[in-house]
Amino acid sequence: MEKSRIVLLGATGYTGQRVLRELLARGEKPTLVGRSRTRMLALADRFEAELPVAEVDVTSATDLARLLEPGDVVLSTVGPFMQLGMATVTAAAQAGAHYFDSTGEGPFARRVLEELDSVAAARGATLVPAFGYDYVPGNLAGALALDKAGERARHVEIGYFITRSGHGDELLYRSTLRDAYTLTTGGTRQTLVAAAAESGFAYRPARPGQPSRLIDERAAKRVRTFRYAGVKRSVMTVPGTEHLGLPAVFPRLESVEVGLGWLGRWTRPTQIAATLQAPLLRSAKVRAALARWSERLPGAHREPDLDGRSLVIAVARDGHGRPLATTALTGPDPYEMTGSLLAWGAVHAAAPDAVLKPGVHGPVAAFGLDTLRLGVAEAGVQEVDEASARRR
Repeated sequence: MEKSRIVLLGATGYTGQRVLRELLARGEKPTLVGRSRTRMLALADRFEAELPVAEVDVTSATDLARLLEPGDVVLSTVGPFMQLGMATVTAAAQAGAHYFDSTGEGPFARRVLEELDSVAAARGATLVPAFGYDYVPGNLAGALALDKAGERARHVEIGYFITRSGHGDELLYRSTLRDAYTLTTGGTRQTLVAAAAESGFAYRPARPGQPSRLIDERAAKRVRTFRYAGVKRSVMTVPGTEHLGLPAVFPRLESVEVGLGWLGRWTRPTQIAATLQAPLLRSAKVRAALARWSERLPGAHREPDLDGRSLVIAVARDGHGRPLATTALTGPDPYEMTGSLLAWGAVHAAAPDAVLKPGVHGPVAAFGLDTLRLGVAEAGVQEVDEASARRR
């Protein structure tokens, strides 16, 4: 048996170039797919690599269906995914190809699960959306905390943070709005602004005593607090794939909380502002205006300041909310981590002896906890204990 073909969409973008660099470092020769053959060939030349290219409209499921074959491994970095991503993942599912992407859009991942799970399972395709900084480390940290906690665990809370090196203890650094701005690309900020107009979700009972399920809510509705290594950190809740993937692996779970802690002391004011503007976002005109504004954000072509590290914390709790186990993972900046994770996932899925679970899954269910843990370690993500974090 031969290795499967790896197909990369969006290689000329910032995240796509990082994925390509990681694939080439692993000795892979991915097929580059996009609208401009000239740009893709120029990119391959810049990396001093001879790579096959395919000039395709990546928003056309019909065009992509002609390209993709059963067993292909598809990597997509073309977003915003709610606007541009469904054609690719639909074509992959129908072709029986495995699929991974770089989205941070929880609603997109939920749509993929609800619309394509049965199609992918029937065709032998494994679809794992959000296979990068969003939301692989949170799924892994949550699974590790729940595994440590054992059968008593009923709730898990997961927080994503950015820490900056060179400012004292990098694990204890408090981020600011400036840090959140300088540590992201223009495309990421456009996605974040556009996501404010989308409905979010959480996993918990709709009312006390009812079974847990996905609950629709505004994406930035609540604020939660993590206390770790002597520091109090606030997060604003967001819809992640942890809500979709962890209950499938740990069916005893009653709630899953995921929060973004990039804004430091601005978390609460931002949450209040998002809540106040929620009624306005019900208007299609307002949503359209917000989308246009997001496309004109400053720095759209500026590369991010990568003087930062990722920190992901997961806390497993019992039925009364008492903490049972905490797991913390540290790793490179979100873009480096995303490039490494997507490359690892593709290489693993393309191997002749790869064993993947068909359907739409979170990363733990798709690969298994032990395999995922090893893969994440290859991407430079390591578990750190609280005592070590305090000493730094």
